[in-house]
Amino acid sequence: MQADFWYTKSLEEMSDGEWEALCDGCGKCCLNKLIDEDTDELVHTNVACELLNTHSCACSDYVNRFAKVPDCLKITRDKLDDYFWLPSTCAYRLLAEGQSLPSWHPLRTGSKSAMHKAGQSVRGKVVPESKAGNWEDHIITWAC
Repeated sequence: MQADFWYTKSLEEMSDGEWEALCDGCGKCCLNKLIDEDTDELVHTNVACELLNTHSCACSDYVNRFAKVPDCLKITRDKLDDYFWLPSTCAYRLLAEGQSLPSWHPLRTGSKSAMHKAGQSVRGKVVPESKAGNWEDHIITWAC
């Protein structure tokens, strides 16, 4: 993988490995969302997908995630416009909007520790689906 590839390649030009590497592993996209029945507005919750490891912020069964969680979505280049719900800090969204990666992004720092230290991951902020109860009690704005 070419160093700093995100500066020199468009999203469409990236290899599959480069595309995957853009994910910072924050876990924000693995939080459940709700649609407000009155306004049709999408709202985020701090209720984590059952497969999300809430400490590492990684999927505990990435390879089988689609079979185990039918609602899990694969983020692909051809559907970026459909992913308006991705957090504003998401590399896919940032690069699609012509912006750069944040200073804490693992591709810039070499590890996830700066992301966690900057409070940009879900670590310590979420509840698993099995313990959440009513999801409407878990609406948040910090993952948007």
